[in-house]
Parts: sequence; structure tokens; C-alpha cells
Amino acid sequence: MEARALTSAAPTQGTRQTFRDLGVNADIADALEAEGIVEPFPIQTLALPLALTGTDIIGQARTGTGKTFAFGLPLLQRVQATPGSARRPRALVVVPTRELAIQVAADLATASKRTGARILTVYGGRAYEPQITGLRNGVDIVVGTPGRLLDLENQRHLDLSQVAALVLDEADKMLDLGFLPDIERIMAKVPEERQVMLFSATMPSEIVALSRNYLRRPTHVRASDDDSDQRLPDGTEQHVFRTHSLDKLEMLARLLQAEGRGLSMVFCQTKRACDQVATALKGRGFAAAAVHGDLGQSQRERALRAFRNGKIDVLVATDVAARGLDVDDVTHVVNYECPEDEKTYTHRIGRTGRAGRSGTAVTFIDWQEVARWKLINTALDLPFTDPAETYSTSPHFFEALRIPPGTKGTLAKELRERAGLEAEEVEDIGDTGRRGRDRDEDRPRGGRSRNRKRTRGGARSGAEAAAEKADGSAGSGGTAAQPAPEAPAEGAGSAGERPARRSRRRRRTRGGVEVAGEQD
Repeated sequence: MEARALTSAAPTQGTRQTFRDLGVNADIADALEAEGIVEPFPIQTLALPLALTGTDIIGQARTGTGKTFAFGLPLLQRVQATPGSARRPRALVVVPTRELAIQVAADLATASKRTGARILTVYGGRAYEPQITGLRNGVDIVVGTPGRLLDLENQRHLDLSQVAALVLDEADKMLDLGFLPDIERIMAKVPEERQVMLFSATMPSEIVALSRNYLRRPTHVRASDDDSDQRLPDGTEQHVFRTHSLDKLEMLARLLQAEGRGLSMVFCQTKRACDQVATALKGRGFAAAAVHGDLGQSQRERALRAFRNGKIDVLVATDVAARGLDVDDVTHVVNYECPEDEKTYTHRIGRTGRAGRSGTAVTFIDWQEVARWKLINTALDLPFTDPAETYSTSPHFFEALRIPPGTKGTLAKELRERAGLEAEEVEDIGDTGRRGRDRDEDRPRGGRSRNRKRTRGGARSGAEAAAEKADGSAGSGGTAAQPAPEAPAEGAGSAGERPARRSRRRRRTRGGVEVAGEQD
């Protein structure tokens, strides 16, 4: 079906609206006002009146401008009128990452403090039991990642037959080739008569076309005057430097000593680079920690808690944290390596300059990344076509980022005031390893593990048995280790040839009694 478009800029001065004016009921509006949230953002002003009437919506607004409340408040108002029951939620929010699931659920909990809405977060990497218990106790809104949602539904712990409203947050990523099969399965399990809302900072035309398979006469809401893909925070000061790979770490260490620098995020392309940069920064005296998909969920949540609580002030992350991490006072974002494309760049630097605040975004470009950066620069119409060649000693680098003259690449001991990651306790959340088909953002799609040990008839391979024998351990099932096989006769086989198989005596039994005289 053809989508209707609705585009608007910020509300005109003198016509300030409140959430009550937009149709939000008193209990929810009171909860928001208690948190100091009174005036809606443009995306909320546009989307709320439509969403409250049950209209399908494609919502588009730059990162950090209140998309969660734009779809969350209508969900809360809907479930207040018709609550869910045990295993049968009335609303479903599907997100691509665990971190985003936690953040969305926290925002909904804030707005629902006076309504008593039951909100449950489900995602892979945590134990099933608490999530199953939450579903059995009754739930109104479920926020989750696709893999765990389908797991719970297949195990009959979650029933989607009563879902009246479904939201795809970060829809541009949810509808890419990796998540699309799971989204189609979820869509097939909810009733045909439902409200569907898609929200994201970027909404490419192919995603809009694909979304028409799931929406009925949707209204495309854009909180901007500009139809282009540029959705960059207005208050973010951007800098791009052409760097040398061997000098980037020194530049980063000096940048992190800039005047007014608060909480900072450093984005790397790979998990290995994250660990290397975080370790190097810690060695230079900075309170830093890494977040990426190879870490267990409890480790990731520990690092994020330490970051929010100010025990660390530098978070080194892959793009797993670019979506969904909502920390208001992030002052600096650093692209340690050139992003893959303009959408990644947009989401990364959107971690600063949120909700009208100011921030600084710095991007390091290696010589071999210049061509890719020019594509990003052109797509976003940025003024950094030819980034200046920059080193850790370049005067223009110090001046642009307000780094005190004479700053070196090691933090002075008297400035090391943060408690560090070690001060944040590790929470026992029952990490599952990779149980079931939990397929969140950091597990390769559609792959069976290549590290599984093949056995025949449940027996261990000869290599496994030999390894056990070498360790002096008992065999499986608690049985005693068997004597080692006799060595083959000398000359039985040359190098590279497979030794001849020894004949084995097979015992045949009937009714538990051995039948004599039967042998291979």
C-alpha cells in the first residue's frame, strides 16, 4: 500500500505543546513530568496523535530525539485499556541488539511508573528461567531480540496470538537480510489485525518498499525539513583527520585529555581492535573498558553500568553499542577507524549531542580509507572532502580539539580519579553461552558450529579417548579407563598409511544373557 508522507520541523515558537495536548493520558503524562519530561520532541509531536489512533507508522528522526517515547507511549496507553495475561502480551517491541532492548524497556518503565504496566525484556545471553517466569506471571509488553522471542514462542512459553501492536525499532537494520527471516516468522505469528510501527534514524527507500509487505496504508513521519539521509545532531561539532595507523593511539590518548571532555566512546571495526585499544588506554592511565560481541552478557552489562555510573569514562566498542546505548552526557565520540558507510557514521556520532546537548565527534581516516570516507562525505554532504594530514604533534589538532599545549599520551597520575571497571561488581545473570537459537547481533547468521566434535553412535572418537587417557581421566559415564590398545607390529604400515583395523569380538545377547559362539 502507498505510504502517506508527513514531514515537519520543530514546533513553531509560541505554540509549545505538552504530552497531554497530544492525547497522552494523565497517568503517563504525570510519570514523565516527574522525570522533568514535559515538552515533546518533533518526532513525538508528529507520531503520537497518529499512533494513539492505531495508524501504521514509518517514523524517521535522527538519533537521540525521542523515538522510544513516540512509539512507547501509545503502547502503554493501549495495554492500560486492555492488559495482557500469562504468556500473552498485548504489545511487542522487536530490536536488533541486547543493549537496545535494555534501553527501550528502561524508558517504558519510566513512563509506566503510575500505570503498573508489566514490561518484560527477553534476549539471548541470559538464562531462560527468569524470562519464562516473567511470562508466566503475566505481561503487557515484551521487548526482545528476534532469536530469543522465537525460542520462547517455539517452546510455548510465549503466545503472540493476542499482540495488538508491534514495533520494529532500528527498522533499517531489522529488515536487512540477516534479520529478515526471523522478522517474517514473527509477523506470521501475530494477528493480521494489528498496528505496526517502524522507527529508525535512517530509512533507505528499499527498506520503505520492503516494509509495505507488513504495513497497511502507513504514514511516513519525518521529523525534519530535509528529505535526505542526513540525520546528524545539530549540536555536534565534527572533525575529520587523515592519520597514520602507528600514530592513532597517541592521538587518541591526547584527544582524551581535551578541555571539557567527559564520558567518551571510541568505535572500532573489529573485536580484536576494541580489546587492543582498551588495553592500551588502561596502560596509559585511562579508565577504559571494551564492549563487543565476544564478551559474555554479564561482562557487557558490567562495562555499560560502569560507564553510566562514571566508574569508567572511556568505552571502546564495536557497532554493537552504536544503537541503543543512551547515555545523555557523552561529550566525545571517536571513530578510531573509518565507518563502513554513512548510516554507520550517523548512528555512531549520534551517541553524543543528544536531546539538544552539545558534543564532539572525531574521525580518524587512514590513507587506505580515504576513498571510503569520500563516499560517506558525499552522501552526508559534509565539508571534509580532503581531511588534513594530522599527527599527534600537529598544532591544528591541539587547537581544533582544545587540547592543552604540552599534553602527552599518558594520563598524569594526579588525574586518574575514576574507580575503574574493577570497582563495578559482576552480576550473576545466568549467562547461557550460546544456548538454543539465540541469534542476536553478534552471532553469525544461519551457521552450525564448525567446532562440534563428531561421534558415531554416541561414542567418543579415538582422538578424544586418547586425550582422556593421556590426562589420566575416566571415560564418559563414570566408567573406568580401559587398558591401552596394543601397539601395532613393526612394519605393519608405513608413514601416512592408515593402520589395519583390528578385528573385534562382538558379544550377542538375548534377554540380557550372552549367546556363546557368535563372533565376527
